[in-house]
Amino acid sequence: MLCCMPGVAFAPALLVSWSSAAFIISYVIAVLAGHVEPLVPYISDTGAKPPESGVFGFMINISALLAAITMYLRYLLIEKQNESSHFVRSSCNMFTLCMGLMGCTGMGIVATFQELAVPSVHDIGALVAFGSGVVYITLQSIISYKSCPRWNTYFVCHVRMAIAVISIIAFIPMIVFASKISVTKIDWTPGEKVKSY
Repeated sequence: MLCCMPGVAFAPALLVSWSSAAFIISYVIAVLAGHVEPLVPYISDTGAKPPESGVFGFMINISALLAAITMYLRYLLIEKQNESSHFVRSSCNMFTLCMGLMGCTGMGIVATFQELAVPSVHDIGALVAFGSGVVYITLQSIISYKSCPRWNTYFVCHVRMAIAVISIIAFIPMIVFASKISVTKIDWTPGEKVKSY
């Protein structure tokens, strides 16, 4: 089976490398073009204006595809391990995969509909991407604990759960603040009234 073949670990490594490069390259272009301030800009701001918007959209869409491949490989791996151990229901594994793929779709929406071009669609895509991502990592953490000690170490389970908890904690203020503010302009000067919807 493909998921048990040596070498498939390149998928998550490529996903992390490519996604990091997407954020760094679009950030550098946006800063050099003077479109964002260098100190901790909002991720979507670094992909809102040309030329960085094209780079951001292209690279994040590839990241979404790589994430979908990685999640499918993880699904296959759990199915194969589950054949002998029966530690999780197949329907739970499938639901986890579906949540992950929803997150990938949200990433594609964020990449395709830039923040300033279609803000409401961009925001919905971000909500789907981050919300589904939080559910996905939480479910993967639970599955990891269920597969211990045969298929995982407790250290790996604890790390996954820590990432899930941090994601949940970060997601809550994101929702609260995003619902309070929706600015459709990046550049502004002190005293200027900003139109918000």
